[in-house]
Amino acid sequence: MYKSLFIVLCVLSLVLVLKLYIVSKSDSQILKIGIMASVPTKLATGKHTATLIFCHGLGDTGHGWCSQIHEVCSKSLSYLKIVCPNAPIQPVTLNFGMKMPSWFDIKALTFDAPEDEPGITNSSDLLKQMIEDEIKAGISPSRIVVGGFSQGGAVALHTLVTYDKKLAGCIGLSTFLPLHKKFPGICKEENKDTKIFLGHGTADPVVSFKFGESTKTVMDKYYGNVKFHSYSGMPHSSCPKEMKDVLEYLKNVIPKTS
Repeated sequence: MYKSLFIVLCVLSLVLVLKLYIVSKSDSQILKIGIMASVPTKLATGKHTATLIFCHGLGDTGHGWCSQIHEVCSKSLSYLKIVCPNAPIQPVTLNFGMKMPSWFDIKALTFDAPEDEPGITNSSDLLKQMIEDEIKAGISPSRIVVGGFSQGGAVALHTLVTYDKKLAGCIGLSTFLPLHKKFPGICKEENKDTKIFLGHGTADPVVSFKFGESTKTVMDKYYGNVKFHSYSGMPHSSCPKEMKDVLEYLKNVIPKTS
């Protein structure tokens, strides 16, 4: 009797171990897939010859922007890969310390407010690593555009001015220039002539239209190809006209290759 009970217990233990192994393998596979899918990406529908890396704004994720940009660009720019990374979750002083997707801490919404330099630099370094990954995959830096909306645009601008390789372009939508007090000391020479697209709504209640104008003024002191596009009545968002202008800009800076 005891021998039979022992055999049953051994069998049950073996089944439990097998189940745990299967679950562990399954969870591991899910985790692997999750890591692979953690960066919203739209692959080129044709031969991949150019990449846009675009950073979302505070409290958002990259999914919406990835889909929107793909919808606008996929027909005309079949060679374009779109990558929209997600910011880490961290406390934001401006929002009473609440944790949310954020590229860096924001103290206040004024052009001369104290800035989170380590956070800005860290996020910019992440963006630079993504650029390097594209280069390793065979895409020339001259065929890579960085960009972003609001806080993400600030990361993109900082990346452009501190990166040591010539990029195709930079897009800043409803954004501002971070660490502008260190201008032009932090600027690298490589992107002095890179074409920069700035877009801002005149009715923006979050990042004031004046911030956009100030960004243009500061950048003009060092960069020769900064174009500022204003959109009448647009709040802190985008609009079809702006996205159409972004498409035309991309066609210009990363044209189709033969």
